[in-house]
Parts: sequence; structure tokens; C-alpha cells
Amino acid sequence: MESLDTSLQAVLGACAGLPQERFAAGAPMISEGPGTSRMFILVSGEVEVLRGDVQVAEIHEPGAIFGEMSALLDIRHSATVRAATDVVAYRIDDAGPFLKKNTEIVFHVARILARRLFDATSYLVDIKQQYSDRADHLGLVDEVLDSLVQRQRPAVAAGSQLKSDPRL
Repeated sequence: MESLDTSLQAVLGACAGLPQERFAAGAPMISEGPGTSRMFILVSGEVEVLRGDVQVAEIHEPGAIFGEMSALLDIRHSATVRAATDVVAYRIDDAGPFLKKNTEIVFHVARILARRLFDATSYLVDIKQQYSDRADHLGLVDEVLDSLVQRQRPAVAAGSQLKSDPRL
């Protein structure tokens, strides 16, 4: 199995030639809200990830990727990524097509997402075990876990998939 350091070096190597962007400490890289199709790969510095006003992560590993969920799912950005120190990052403006052509980076993104899912489901299993006898909202963890683990298909848009009647 490839080590994490080797994987990150391969990702950074695959970024050679991409534009780099510099952010001063405190500057937003990605803002929570509308999607931009933009993705960043950290070269140096430290960033903080915020959902609303809550800091959910501090990241400083070169090769860390931001904006991938929005790019892959074509959805709004779920968090704000802000430079905690001066930051240098590779900027990918049209992330979807870029990812289709760059298997090394796609594999890295897949590993990141798989790790997040593993951590989230492990946490949910722990909560499920702690609160399995509860009848309130904490007792619903079982249903939430099943929903997360079983989701294999893209989200379904609301509304009918039937063709409208051309006579109307």
C-alpha cells in the first residue's frame, strides 16, 4: 500500500503547471454557499474549515484538497475555507473536467472521502451503541447510519420524472 507521504507527493507532482494562488492570513479561499467549480490543493500554510461560525478542522498538510465535494456533486460549498496563516495553493478553476483527466488526484480525493466516511460511520456506530435504548432523537442514529452507509446512488431531484402532457 502506498504511504500517505508518497501519495501526497504524487498529488503535488501532478499539479505541476497549475496556477498557484496566495492568500494572506484571514483571507477566505472558499466561502460557504453557492458552488464555484473551483478547487484548491494546499502547497503550504494552514487553513481552517468553518461551517457557519463553527470551526470543524485545521489543516496544514501539503496536498490537502478543498472544494472537492462541491465540484464532484455540483452543489453549493458546504463550508468556508479560510487561510489561518499565509497560504499558497494550486487553483483548479473547472474542477469537474480536471478530475476526469487526472487519475492520481481523483484517487487521492477518493481516499480522503473514504476516510471521512469511515470516520463518520465509526462515530455514528459509537453513538448508536451508547444511545440504542433511547426513544428520543438520539435513538434515530440507527436510521441515520443506515441511510449514510447504504447511499450508493446520486441524490434524486424532487418532482415527477414523468413527461408533461404535451396537450397542456
